[in-house]
Amino acid sequence: MQLPDQNIIQQKMTVQIILTVLIIGLAAGMLSGLVGVGGGIIMVPALIFFLHYNQHQAQGTSLGVLTLPVVIIASLYYYQQCKRMGTPMDLKVIGLLAIGFVAGAYFGSKLAISLSTDTLKKIFAVILFYTGIKMLGWDDVLIKWIKGIFS
Repeated sequence: MQLPDQNIIQQKMTVQIILTVLIIGLAAGMLSGLVGVGGGIIMVPALIFFLHYNQHQAQGTSLGVLTLPVVIIASLYYYQQCKRMGTPMDLKVIGLLAIGFVAGAYFGSKLAISLSTDTLKKIFAVILFYTGIKMLGWDDVLIKWIKGIFS
């Protein structure tokens, strides 16, 4: 039995859906090239919001995009520019990370499928929230504030 929100997947690809998907991909690609993120942070929420995917579908789609060589041009550009600046990327590190990523993605997807959509959504939100707090440097401020409450 299908949920009503999942019907968008079987619908004919209208011009609006095609443009929406292309814009999501463009935004994810821009952020990926700019700061190294895009799939999880842009694509997953955008697929949920605009195409009414559930969390599992959105995450699987985001991973599906990574299976294609979509970032090869940006990666090569970074490689050339880092080398030119005297701070080359280490291909051994890239290879080892890729091996870990493949194994982690496989086991992570097995775990994700075993969780409910609501649980997975909450985990995803907490990770995004934590990452934002940490990247903004607000974690120290938050810890001091919490300590102040209990002092």
